[in-house]
Amino acid sequence: MSDPGGVAADQLRAFVERIERLEEEKKVISDDIKDVYAEAKGNGYDVKILRKVVSLRKKQPHEREEEEAVLDLYLHALGMAGAPTIDG
Repeated sequence: MSDPGGVAADQLRAFVERIERLEEEKKVISDDIKDVYAEAKGNGYDVKILRKVVSLRKKQPHEREEEEAVLDLYLHALGMAGAPTIDG
């Protein structure tokens, strides 16, 4: 079951095989996501903005507010106060 180095070969092989299966599933899912973005683009949606919306939806409201406040601070410091914020 284990070699002289103390590694349980069967267990190690099982971990490696599980990781390989998950990596393949991840690739399939990634390809599916790309297809959805391509479909959205084909329907006239701005993919860059869609990606931003997806990113923002992952964050809690207080995280978004903090990010917007720091962005606003930086824009003011650079004399770009009239520039659009994260929300558009």
